[in-house]
Amino acid sequence: MPSRTNGRADLDLRALSLEPGFSKHAEGSCLIRCGDTQVLCTASVEDRVPPHVYGTGAGWVTAEYGMLPRSTHERMAREAAKGKQGGRTLEIQRLIGRALRAAVDLRALGPRTITVDCDVLQADGGTRTAAITGGFVALALAVKALKASRKISTAPVKRHVAAVSVGILDGAVRLDLDYGEDSTAEVDMNVVATGEGELVEVQGTAEGKAFRRDQLDQMIDAALAGIARLKEAQARALEVRG
Repeated sequence: MPSRTNGRADLDLRALSLEPGFSKHAEGSCLIRCGDTQVLCTASVEDRVPPHVYGTGAGWVTAEYGMLPRSTHERMAREAAKGKQGGRTLEIQRLIGRALRAAVDLRALGPRTITVDCDVLQADGGTRTAAITGGFVALALAVKALKASRKISTAPVKRHVAAVSVGILDGAVRLDLDYGEDSTAEVDMNVVATGEGELVEVQGTAEGKAFRRDQLDQMIDAALAGIARLKEAQARALEVRG
C-alpha cells in the first residue's frame, strides 16, 4: 500500500521521463524529468584531450553541472556572477564525470573529449542522480553520432550507468527521495551502478542516527532494483532515437 505523501510505495521510483534529442545543436542530449526534478543534459564532442590523457591514444569523458537561478524556491545567484564555482557544484560534477566514464572504453573513444553539461531547470531532490541517468543517454547519443559519421569504428559505450537516491525515513527504506523526504531523512544515500548491477559509487550519510549493516544492504538492494528500471527507461529512450 502507498505510504508516502506523494502516493508512492516505499520502493517506487518517481514518475520518470527521458526525452532524447531535446537540444538541436548538441551531438547528444536528453531532458530528464524525475518527479518535479528536471535536468537538461547535453553532450558535446571536441577533438582534444586534457594534458593527463594526451599522447595515450585514449579519450576522455567529463561533466559540468549547474543550477539555474530559479530552479529552487528562491532565486540563487549564478556562480559565474560570484566568480567561482562552489564546493557542492565541483563535487557533483566530479561525481557525474566519474560515473559516466564507467560506461565508456576511453581507448575506443579515441583522442577526443565528450563533455556532458547538466543544467538543473527545476530541483526537487535527486538532481545529481538525475544528471547521471540523463547524462548517460546524452553521452550514448553523442557516441552514436560519432559512429554514424565514421569517426570511430567501435562503439565505446560498453554498459549502461544510472543513479538513484535511497534513504531511511521513519525507520523504512525509501527509494528515489524528493526534496521533502531528503531534507528529513534519517539516512540519505546516492548509488551509482551499471545496468548489470555492479556498483560504481556509493555516497551515504547518517543524519544524526547511525544505521546498521543490514539497513545498508537493504538500501543498496533497493537502489539496484531501481537502477535496473532506470536502465530499461534509458534503453527505450535510445531506441526512440534509433
